[in-house]
Amino acid sequence: MFGNGNKTRAAFVPSPVFPLTCAVQTYAWGKIGLDSEVAQLVAGGDPLAVIEDGKPYAELWMGAHPKGDAQIKDNRIAQTTLGQWINHFPACLGSKVKDTFQGQLPFLFKVLSVNTALSIQAHPDRELAARLHAQFPEHYPDNNHKPEMAIALTRFQGLCGFRPVEEILGFLKSVPEFHALVGNAATEELRCSIGDAVRTSQVLKKCFTRMMNCEKKVFVDQLNMLVKRVTEEGASGKDTSSSNGDLLLRLHSQYPGDIGCFSIYFLNHMVLDPGQAMFLGANEPHAYLYGDCIECMACSDNTVRAGLTPKYIDVNTLCEMLNYSPAPASSKIFPYVQDAADPCVSLYDPPVPDFTVMRIQIPVSVKQYTVAPVDSASILLVIEGAATATSAAALSDVPLRRGTVLFVSANETVSLHITSPSGMTMFRACCLL
Repeated sequence: MFGNGNKTRAAFVPSPVFPLTCAVQTYAWGKIGLDSEVAQLVAGGDPLAVIEDGKPYAELWMGAHPKGDAQIKDNRIAQTTLGQWINHFPACLGSKVKDTFQGQLPFLFKVLSVNTALSIQAHPDRELAARLHAQFPEHYPDNNHKPEMAIALTRFQGLCGFRPVEEILGFLKSVPEFHALVGNAATEELRCSIGDAVRTSQVLKKCFTRMMNCEKKVFVDQLNMLVKRVTEEGASGKDTSSSNGDLLLRLHSQYPGDIGCFSIYFLNHMVLDPGQAMFLGANEPHAYLYGDCIECMACSDNTVRAGLTPKYIDVNTLCEMLNYSPAPASSKIFPYVQDAADPCVSLYDPPVPDFTVMRIQIPVSVKQYTVAPVDSASILLVIEGAATATSAAALSDVPLRRGTVLFVSANETVSLHITSPSGMTMFRACCLL
């Protein structure tokens, strides 16, 4: 018996289903205290958690990222963090995921509560990430790409992708301060490029690059003039929408004198209703402005910034890498599909292998529900409702309530006995290869 101890251990991996205590990031842009969905989820998941009134609760990190590795909430398990557990038992990832992603969990699952705008940014593709990491490791900490998807929990605002050229030309006409930064010649070239997609993309790059490379004094003077004009027009009861006035004043109050304030004339202003999503592929310019969302991303920290930030701005890399394909805001909404096998599940399945997110909505009438097995480790977050979770693998029943985060190893089935009167809403991140 002692001879095959290792074999026995491999056969009986202890409890592959367990709750997690997840890392909270208190970045300054987060919503404050219990206004924050992140804080509410933390308080719901752990009755002993103390939420401080004046503190920002920006992000909840559900995963094994070294900057926020989740703690295992089961003292019968020897490993203290999810990352350590996965290192000990890489089979929990599922064989395909384990082989494809070198024994690492390929995604990081998050909740974001955004009070003030995050920087305008883009994430490099794999090839550029490797190059930037080799050249500037202090700014680009790893060599991986960072596609990400945001799913609104509350009404969620962001900027995403270049607007249709007609809209940009409209602002160049109605916002003289913006026109001054781009210049007459580039504006005229943009007007003449309509109908020729390749040419439009080239000229759009030229226009955006001109603005981003403007001398600081020039753009600060123009920005101050613009803010003064819009403020006065608003005060006299005029409609300032032709200058995108409300958004301009909000961003300027958060980041006075920042070139990013002008980017609202180039980028689509997105407003997502709860359940709507946007997928941010490589080189897509974007910024989150306000609201709460679920986010899932490939495990990376690579960000090239373009404004609305006190951090390092790498203008040349940014202007070179961006996807200059103009498209309407409606085209940036990423559609989900109903799962054919389970009417409770909506699938958000982006065009990258690293992650898929499922929204599980269990109606009031259903009291017993099976979380189906998938051939991937997954992380389950309860947004609403309560249940008792049992699995053949778990050491004991796990109570689920708003804010509970559960790690489920590959190919494990979890049965829920639902105890809340109003049904349940959960999100689940996994990797469907």
